[in-house]
Amino acid sequence: MRVGLLTREYPPDVYGGAGVHVEFLARELRALTELDVHCWGEGGTGGVVRHRPWTALDGANDALRTFSVDLSIAAALEGRELVHSHTWYANLAGHFGKLLHGIPHVMTAHSLEPLRPWKAEQLGGGYALSSWAERTAIEAADAVIAVSGAMREDILGCYPALDPARVRVVHNGIDTSLYRPDHGTDVLERIGLDTGRPYILFVGRITRQKGVPHLLRAVRDIDPAAQVVLCAGAPDTPEIDREFRELYQELSGVRDGVHWIPQMLPRPDVIQLLTHAAVFVCPSVYEPLGIVNLEAMACGTAVVASRVGGIPEVVEDGETGLLVPLGGDFEAGLARALDSVLADPDTARRMGEAGRLRAVREFGWDAVARKTVQLYEEVLKPG
Repeated sequence: MRVGLLTREYPPDVYGGAGVHVEFLARELRALTELDVHCWGEGGTGGVVRHRPWTALDGANDALRTFSVDLSIAAALEGRELVHSHTWYANLAGHFGKLLHGIPHVMTAHSLEPLRPWKAEQLGGGYALSSWAERTAIEAADAVIAVSGAMREDILGCYPALDPARVRVVHNGIDTSLYRPDHGTDVLERIGLDTGRPYILFVGRITRQKGVPHLLRAVRDIDPAAQVVLCAGAPDTPEIDREFRELYQELSGVRDGVHWIPQMLPRPDVIQLLTHAAVFVCPSVYEPLGIVNLEAMACGTAVVASRVGGIPEVVEDGETGLLVPLGGDFEAGLARALDSVLADPDTARRMGEAGRLRAVREFGWDAVARKTVQLYEEVLKPG
């Protein structure tokens, strides 16, 4: 089966959960299909073809530059039997490939443009274009993969013209042989953490979706013994970058032990930080699944997360962590949950152990790939 996997992010250029998903899915699919990956970037070898925006569009709106990459990808799909796209950055390439080459298009929905109105802040008028691209691709796709049951409901709610039979749930996965506890401390010492004090950890992009401003306000008054570690970069806009920096400065002024790591750390460094955290925190306001929570669980760490989207399908409230409703005083609830975990290290340890077991048992990438190929086979069947 000759498959084209279409994505914006692919190693070494991975900055979000969708990129992590494609990286590990591609690894498993190579054993099951004849796979080519088409992504953004320069050059490409070993079954990876990289495409860059047209130079004629340098300085143009990002949505237009994205469409130029989609056209380049579609032109390169000759000989593929099926295309599988990820995120709006590549969905239109999948749709064009379907029309141009007469092949099925499967798309995985990692998020939905109608549920991310703050993207207009980032893309301006391009948000109307990204929304059009997503709608066009999803309504014409031969199959749509939702990364959680909650995501499936969102898809059908946003796109009622879509046949529910074409929307399947295949959860995100985690490589638990890679994401596993690392009890070394060299990374912590290099960053300058006090290894004698507990710390809470956030890992994610500086974006409205990830709820970072909520977190920075919530942790102002938590247990003063706790350090706060923010692995936060890739701001969506100058405005949210400025907001983050102002809140970070305010937080640093009222408590010590606040550490901001703006650059993307190598995966082994992140794994060590996840392992030693007293609690991992995910304050997202919108999250179809939240693969970073799985990464924390696989490293044996308790999770405090917002009760939104697909997160409750990953984090078992009271078992592998605590879930905080988004409504009401979310920031106060977040602070209470963090303090609760910090105050009870024995329970936090049990939650971390249960999280590791759950990640190993239910979220392996080999199972994700097998379910994905089964769907490919169904859409390729004649009639």
